[in-house]
Formats: sequence, structure tokens, C-alpha cells
Amino acid sequence: MNMYLDREALLDPLQHASVDQLRSHQLERLRWSLNHAYQNVPAYRARFDALGVHPDDLKSLEDLSKFPFTGKADLRDNYPYGLFAVPMDEVVRLHASSGTTGKPTVVGYTQNDIDTWANIVARSIHAAGGRKGDKVHISYGYGLFTGGLGAHYGAERLGCTVIPMSGGQTEKQVQLIRDFQPDIIMVTPSYMLNIADEIERQGIDPHSLKLRLGIFGAEPWTDELRGAIEQRMGISALDIYGLSEIMGPGVAMECADSKGHPTIWEDHFYPEIINPLTGEVLPDGEFGELVFTSLSKEALPMIRYRTRDLTRLLPGAGRPMRRMDKITGRSDDMLIIRGVNVFPTQVEEQVLKSKALCECYEMHLSRDGNLDTVEVHVELKADHQHLTAAEQQAVCGELSKQIKTYIGISTRVVLQPAFSLKRSEGKACHVFDKRG
Repeated sequence: MNMYLDREALLDPLQHASVDQLRSHQLERLRWSLNHAYQNVPAYRARFDALGVHPDDLKSLEDLSKFPFTGKADLRDNYPYGLFAVPMDEVVRLHASSGTTGKPTVVGYTQNDIDTWANIVARSIHAAGGRKGDKVHISYGYGLFTGGLGAHYGAERLGCTVIPMSGGQTEKQVQLIRDFQPDIIMVTPSYMLNIADEIERQGIDPHSLKLRLGIFGAEPWTDELRGAIEQRMGISALDIYGLSEIMGPGVAMECADSKGHPTIWEDHFYPEIINPLTGEVLPDGEFGELVFTSLSKEALPMIRYRTRDLTRLLPGAGRPMRRMDKITGRSDDMLIIRGVNVFPTQVEEQVLKSKALCECYEMHLSRDGNLDTVEVHVELKADHQHLTAAEQQAVCGELSKQIKTYIGISTRVVLQPAFSLKRSEGKACHVFDKRG
């Protein structure tokens, strides 16, 4: 089929389906995915057999809870290809995520997987407001990271003109944005701040650019950060969600007509929310850990993959697919400070409430004897560098008070000059934990 002949059917084949039709479609695909994994991946067969479950036991969607979870450790234990369900001569591409414990997690794609991925990213861009003929500036990293090529293939599938800039070279990024006049930028929100800083440093009025839409992902970000980006750049900022183990970017997308909660493309990815401690499946509307089962992946089926992302499932808006609340953090990113559970995004929310402070911040954790200590390093905005020592002290005191009031931890706030903290060219690093 010519990819441009039936664009709406390609991008959103179930957009007019009923919820019952979607659930029937999911059950059929889920049966296929479980059988595909059981028949072709020895590790899955062993896990299923150990629990005494078989793909034929899936009579309803609720029966999925009988099957074992998959985690990042399973990919590392079967490094590099042990969870692949097709012969290597059917794998047309490999991606990998960086490994903090040595081995990266490796993912593979058949040609059908690549086509599916391109379709759902095209669907995501379209849902955000992108259209054929738009120019898309891609600043996600290319290479083994799924962001760059995932965005690239999806934008091309939609019929956009792609500017494959990748990450880094911030001055050149701004030059191309000024000269090529893209309509859309796809990048991590933290690096978008870096680009915005450089635009201002070069004396360019962001509102004079043609950019109208930013599609940001690959890291948690707050609504406060969204507002800061939109105000600085004069664009609409929307969230694209994904992870390499499930597919890459495009698993869910915040839509222009239902901004605030990304729609999960449930015809390809079946979501569950579980209690992160017990594994119990929670009803829609309750917060917990997000779990995905792939419904159409050939090379690397994922059965009940624990994402560690914390959110909840919400009803669909204009589509039968459910939406997810904005990620509040990751269960494995949660910090315990003097017995209080803290997520970095909570600190970001408080930083962005101050008109004097920049979006860039760092948390430095250490110990004084047996007690945790926290310093929050944050920049003054360039137009607030004139503040007196007393005024700066007041800014520090107010932020420290807000963090104590809303999060429950004591902090020492350290002001930094504008543009002094290290900028990210990919995913931002906000936490420096030296507690040992």
C-alpha cells in the first residue's frame, strides 16, 4: 500500500472503534503475543512453565495477571539476543540503551517492527498537530539510542521534511533553526532549555522563528517546565512517551485536542498499573507502576514489562484508547531522604514557581554523621543578576520554605550565576548522591 493513499487509516486505524471493539482486538493480539513468546523464546517458556501458566490460559484480558513480569534485569541476563523471538537474519536493526551496571539492554526489530514503529510515531506527530509538509528538526541523539531514528522514520512516514540534526553542537542547532525555519522540534525538554538559552544568547527573538510545536520526551518533565518552555519559545509543548524495551518513542502521545494526558496506542501496547511493592494489578484511576505487554512486536516481544514509571490510567478522550497521567517519577529514581520519599520532579516544580530562578537545577545529597543533607543548586535568571545579597538570601529562603512545605525535607539552597550549571545534550542529570 502506498503509505500516503490512506493516511488517516494508517495513522489511527481504530480511532472510530468502540471500546468493546478495541478490547476484542487487544485480546486477539495478546493471545498471539503470548504464544509467539512462549514458542520462540526459551526464557519465556521456562518462566511460564515455572508458574504453571500457558498462553491458552488467557481467556480474557484480566487473565494476563497470571503471567510473569519481565524487567530490565531479564534483558541483561539474556544479553545480547537471548530474548529475541526470530532468527537473527530476520532482525534488520539493533538499538541499545546505556547500562549503568555494565551491560546495556539490547533490542531488535524486524522490518514489520520498523514499519509499525514508523506508523505509530507518524500517528503521534499527527495527533500533536504535525502535518505532511511540515519541517521537523530532530535533536534527539541518533545511533543506538532509539530517539533520533524513531522520530526520523515517523516524521518521514507522515510526509514531513526531516532535518536530522541529532544532539550537541548547540550553536549550529540554533543556526539551522534560524535558517531552515522548521515548524516542529523533537528533543528532550532539558536540551530544549539549552537551545533556548543559546537563542537568547545570540540575540534572536524566539517568537520570530517559525517553530510552532515542540514534541518532547525521553525524561520526566513537569507542567511547570512545559509552561516555561512555551512562554520562552512561543510554541506548544507536548509530551511523547516511549521506552526502548517496548519500542522507542511513540508508545503514547499527548494529543493537541486532549493536552495534559498522553494517549496510549493500545492497539499495539497493552497497559496495566500495578502496586510496585506487591505486583497486584490496580484499577484504572489509581496511581502505581506502569506495565506494558507488546501486542504486535515480532523480534522482541515484551510480556508484562515493568517500566518503573509511576502514573495512572485515565479514560480516553475522543478515542477508545486510554490515556496516562503525566509521569510523576520512577520507582527506581525515588530518593529516600530522612525517611521521606522524594522525586526530583517535585523539586523542579518548586524551583519553577520562582520568577527569579532558572529551570536548571541540581540536587546534591551527602551525609553529616548519620543524617542526610541536601543542597539545591539553582541559577538566577539572567535578568535577576542585579539582586542584592539580601534579596538573593530571600529567594533562597523562599525556595527552601516551599520545598519543606510541599515535599517535607529541609534543604540548603545555593544560588549560581546564570548559565553556570552544566547543560544537558540529552537526558538531564539532576541528582548527585554522595551518601555512599
